[in-house]
Amino acid sequence: MLKNLLAFALLATGVLVPGGHLRAEFANGEPEPWGFDLQRAFSPVMEDVHDFHHLLLIIIVSVTVLVLGVLAYVIVRFNAKRNPVPSRTSHNTLLEVVWTAVPIMILVIIAIPSLRLLYFSAKATDPEMTLKVTGHQWYWSYTYPDQEDMTFDSIPIADDQLEPGQPRLLAVDNPVVLPVDTSVQILVTADDVIHNFAVPALGLKKDAVPGRINETWVKITEPGTYYGMCSELCGVNHYFMPIQIEALSKEDYQAWTEQAKEQFASKNNPVANLARAGQAD
Repeated sequence: MLKNLLAFALLATGVLVPGGHLRAEFANGEPEPWGFDLQRAFSPVMEDVHDFHHLLLIIIVSVTVLVLGVLAYVIVRFNAKRNPVPSRTSHNTLLEVVWTAVPIMILVIIAIPSLRLLYFSAKATDPEMTLKVTGHQWYWSYTYPDQEDMTFDSIPIADDQLEPGQPRLLAVDNPVVLPVDTSVQILVTADDVIHNFAVPALGLKKDAVPGRINETWVKITEPGTYYGMCSELCGVNHYFMPIQIEALSKEDYQAWTEQAKEQFASKNNPVANLARAGQAD
């Protein structure tokens, strides 16, 4: 209980003190126990998400303080002891105009950067490469159209096979590998039910819908390992769909592609994919 109260107090301090909000600090895009606020930003989209989040915090705290102040004033000024004969005023034109106009202004202030962020994250501009993501029950498949349609499945590593440093239910056998400082177009779809491809540190979150291809993009700013999960309730093994992205320098990425083409050559056929999919059942 004491730990919870302390954590709440620290969070409140971080919200109310400019620049003092807490954040989970980590070497890569991995959630951390008792971490507060958003994960660190490692892409332009996530940086904009942080900016928008800070704007919302300012608005939320301001509205909360204003409402609490008004309530406190009303309780003190208009209680039965100090105001035994209450006013019977039923309308106040100025007050009604103000409490209608101010919320509209607040919504406009929120809507403009919100729509800008949605537009910015929706589609890549002059992408340098493409990655296709396909959601299955319950694993992911990745295709590199620019690398001769190289395709492989990605399945979480079993608990008894985890190596030191690999997070449970997040580490996978075949992570996605992408180059840093590269605009990557990501095409997301599914072959059974609706899934959701989400990597918080990179600002990625896009529905994978059967029969439809949705587009998003990412430009990773630092090498490292970034984790995510399917963020749609897609069935009994929903938890069994982690996402692991390895960001490499452009030189290391080129070396990886040459090796991966040979490694996954035998996995570009339906029989091999069905055999691997059976491991997730």
